Amino acid sequence: MAIRNRVKEFRDARGWTQQELAEAVGVSRQSINSIERNRYVPSLELALLFARAFEVTTDDIFKLED
Repeated sequence: MAIRNRVKEFRDARGWTQQELAEAVGVSRQSINSIERNRYVPSLELALLFARAFEVTTDDIFKLED
């Protein structure tokens, strides 16, 4: 199984740069880049911080795919 994420989609919809999102959730811009490129799966804590920043649920951002 793979985890599909919509971090870039939500970030773009808000007009935020990777740096702005990184600052909002307390990680580096490089971490945001790796997550958006599916090179890194964020921790549960970080997933919850994304949900808070985007004002959506974690299920809106992350999906399990077969």
